[in-house]
Amino acid sequence: MSSGDTGFIMLCSALVFLMTPGLAFFYGGLVRRKNVVNTMMACIGIMGLSIVMWVLFGYSLSFGGNHAGIIGDFRYFAFQGVGADPGPYADTIPHLVFAGFQMMFAVITPALITGAVVGRMRFKALFLFIAFWSLIVYYPMAHMVWGEDGFLAALGSVDFAGGNVVHISSGVSALVLAICLGRRRGYEHTSYRIHNIPFVTLGASLLWFGWFGFNAGSALAADGLAAHAFMTSAIASASAMLIWMLIDYLKSKKTTLVGASTGLVVGLVAITPGAGFVPIWSSFLIGALVSPICYFTVVLLKQKLKIDDALDAFGCHGIGGIWGGIATGLFGKTSVNSVARWNGLVFGDFHLFTAQLISILVTIAVAVCGTLICIGIVRIFTPLRVDVSAEISGLDFSQHGENAYPSFNGFDS
Repeated sequence: MSSGDTGFIMLCSALVFLMTPGLAFFYGGLVRRKNVVNTMMACIGIMGLSIVMWVLFGYSLSFGGNHAGIIGDFRYFAFQGVGADPGPYADTIPHLVFAGFQMMFAVITPALITGAVVGRMRFKALFLFIAFWSLIVYYPMAHMVWGEDGFLAALGSVDFAGGNVVHISSGVSALVLAICLGRRRGYEHTSYRIHNIPFVTLGASLLWFGWFGFNAGSALAADGLAAHAFMTSAIASASAMLIWMLIDYLKSKKTTLVGASTGLVVGLVAITPGAGFVPIWSSFLIGALVSPICYFTVVLLKQKLKIDDALDAFGCHGIGGIWGGIATGLFGKTSVNSVARWNGLVFGDFHLFTAQLISILVTIAVAVCGTLICIGIVRIFTPLRVDVSAEISGLDFSQHGENAYPSFNGFDS
């Protein structure tokens, strides 16, 4: 047991927790004024729901025992047996600290999905969807990647802090949900102006700050690997931000604050699976390449395919996570982290790269099938979408009886 490691992981847990309120500001700033409360409430409500579910059975299903490499059991129901002694996943910190750290990942992941459906999904339907999605998609994915004898880990794939578990799963699910829900009313004829750019930048900054706990904390110790993950995260995010600014400039001869904020986030997404596996020099490339990949995916989805992924949850998190998983297969090195069984493709070995591709395909399949199942279950209890009058007037008042700016004028409506 190490007091230093324990204190470090508890601090990292708090940083990851802060990411969800940060996401609320990031998403809240991007939407129209009449949907700010609803957008932010989606993130805040998920915080309560996910924590309760995690303590009762989520942690146990993710990390308690093993059934076919896909799911755990109920041995840790309500954190029974999860206490001050080290657990099976970390030798130097209390089991309770490990469970708490992983809990924060279970909070932020489903919140990412909400960005795809703003302005048109009933809050009741979204709340139920997230509950079922956590049970059907997130807990099995966490077990397959990080749990005892998990299926994907056994294949030799690696995911340092959540490329598959967090970003690909949520991004792909967001795309499926957005397609099933349908486009916002007047989508092809309406200009959806960003109502509060300072909110966007505040949210992105909080996400960047919290992400250091997200990635560095995944070393589960205050050691050199944590420092390595910290630096690769900073570099990839900074590189992606600069490239997104360059794309903005080449397109319109102006750099934008929203573009810079988006770029730093996709850089963090891309480095997440490989933060503790790839050499520091490669994080420049991983960050620099993710911006054009995500940028042109967003353009394709919105302008060509007319898919209303409102805040680009798939374009940024899904595609960024897929690129990050591929990049880990390209640049991973056993000398950085011996958990990786093989070196990446650029170092002459194809095994890790192949394992990464398989893990990505499995994650996509689980997310698509799981999301469709969740949608089917939710529709038994409530329609997914608000009615026309509620969508026109805005979800803030129709779903919550509140307005974000009751005494201000001049904002986009």
